[in-house]
Amino acid sequence: MTTDSVPSDEELVDGGSDDGGEDDESDVVVLSWWQNPINIITMLVGTALIAGMIGWLIADTAAEPDANDVDVGFLQDMRDHHDQAIQMSLIYLTRPDTAPGLRTVARNVLVGQAVDSGRMIQLLRDLDAPEAADSEEAMAWMGMPTPRDQMLGMATEEQLEELGAASDADADRLFVELMSAHHQGGIHMAEFAATEAANEEVREMAASMADSQAEEIIELQRELE
Repeated sequence: MTTDSVPSDEELVDGGSDDGGEDDESDVVVLSWWQNPINIITMLVGTALIAGMIGWLIADTAAEPDANDVDVGFLQDMRDHHDQAIQMSLIYLTRPDTAPGLRTVARNVLVGQAVDSGRMIQLLRDLDAPEAADSEEAMAWMGMPTPRDQMLGMATEEQLEELGAASDADADRLFVELMSAHHQGGIHMAEFAATEAANEEVREMAASMADSQAEEIIELQRELE
């Protein structure tokens, strides 16, 4: 065996170095722009932002309450209607020697309709509508235009004065008579809105009003017996 065939240390180093360099260059892979991890992350973030914006726009649009003339007209007119029921209850509660059971009903009417009025004000604000009607005509939204103080079930000023002057059994009888008629008018208005209003919350509120006032009429009549 001769030493001519044995490569020197320098040759080994140089040879290894040359082979390694060729391998490194051959291993370099140029990725397409859409395969680059940075570009992929950028695209994903951008897509997420766009999707989020679209979702927000859809949700925001869906949150906008629908409304028609029935929604606004009912809320405005029923507020006035409720105001008189509250007034009537306050008058009755000042009368002496009246029935305890009816006084409880009067308090329930007072509180319940005051709460309803607050909800109606907020709904009108949500619908971007005036909180009060700018016309002396009411109920046009249900095809029954009438002067505001003559809405269905409304007591006259003379009847309210008579209630304010009554006492004991006479006040009981008059309160039941006036409030029952008042509720019946309110039920008629509420039942119309429960089917014809566009806004779901208005429809649900109107249906609830019709039910609760029908129950109060029964309770009024029972307490008078």
